[in-house]
Amino acid sequence: MHPMRKTFYLDPIFPFDLVYHGTRYSMNELPDHLHDLYEIVYIHSGKGTFFIDHALYEKSGGDLFLIPGNTIHRAFPSAEEPIVSTAVFFAPTLVQDESLGEGYDPLRCFDIARKRKQYKLELSEPLRQLIEHSINAMAEELKAKTSGYRHSIRLDLQKLLLGLNRHNLTKESSSADNRIGPQWIKDALRRIDRNPVQCGGLAELSEKACVSPAHFSRAFKQLTGMNVTDYVNAKRLVHAKELLLETDKNIETIALTCGFQGLPHFYKTFKKLTGMTPRSYRTQNRNGS
Repeated sequence: MHPMRKTFYLDPIFPFDLVYHGTRYSMNELPDHLHDLYEIVYIHSGKGTFFIDHALYEKSGGDLFLIPGNTIHRAFPSAEEPIVSTAVFFAPTLVQDESLGEGYDPLRCFDIARKRKQYKLELSEPLRQLIEHSINAMAEELKAKTSGYRHSIRLDLQKLLLGLNRHNLTKESSSADNRIGPQWIKDALRRIDRNPVQCGGLAELSEKACVSPAHFSRAFKQLTGMNVTDYVNAKRLVHAKELLLETDKNIETIALTCGFQGLPHFYKTFKKLTGMTPRSYRTQNRNGS
C-alpha cells in the first residue's frame, strides 16, 4: 500500500500541535505515512521500533526522534510494553520568522538528521531534562491558554531546538549507527534513497543483495510495512512534489523525470497518495493555501 498523507487542520498563524503523553498501541497506529509538518517524538516509557525514511530504529524510554517534513515513517509499539510518548508537530514558519544575523537555523538538527540518515538521537542527561521540561511547559501552556500562551510555547520550542542543535554540533564526527535490520536491507534502502528513479526494481535490488526476489520482498515488507514498488513510488513522489513547487516544468516532464510511466500512471499514484491531482497540488500550494 502507498503511504498515507496525514492532514492537520491548524491555525496558519500558529501551526503547532502537541500529542502529550499518548499511549501507543499497534491497533491504533497509522500505517506508513508522511506529512508536511516537522515532528519531534520523545519516548517516556515502553518499547517498540520506529521505521523512518529508510531504516528501523529500536525505541525505549528516554529516546528522541527527529522527523523532517515529508519523511515516510511508522511506529511499531510493543504489545507487552506499549509506548508512552509525546509528539510535537510544527511548521518551519513558527520558528524561522526572524533572524538575528548570526547564521543560526533552528531546523539545522533536522537537516543534520536527514543528511546523516540518523533520526534517533543519543541524549545526555542534561539534554533529556531540558526536553522533558520544555515538553511539560508547552503542554501546560496549551491546556491553560492564558494570555501569551502561544508566545510561551514558541519560546519553549525554540529553546528545545537550540538544545538539540548544540547537541548535534558536538556530535558532528559521530559515526554511531542506531538502525537495525539486515545490512542488505540498509544498502537497498540507501540505493533507493539516493536515486529512486534508477534504483532498479525487485529483481535488480534482490540480485545486488544476493538474496532471492521472494525473500527480498518478504523481508522488505516486514521491515518497512511496504512493498518495494510502493516504497519507490513514494520516494519518487516526494521529489515530484518538490519539482511541482520549485520549478515551472510541465507536469508530463516532471512525471518522466521522476520515473513514472506517463501521465496516467503519475496522476493515479499522486492522487492516491495526496488526495489531489499534481495540478491542484501545485496551484493550491503556490497560492499559499
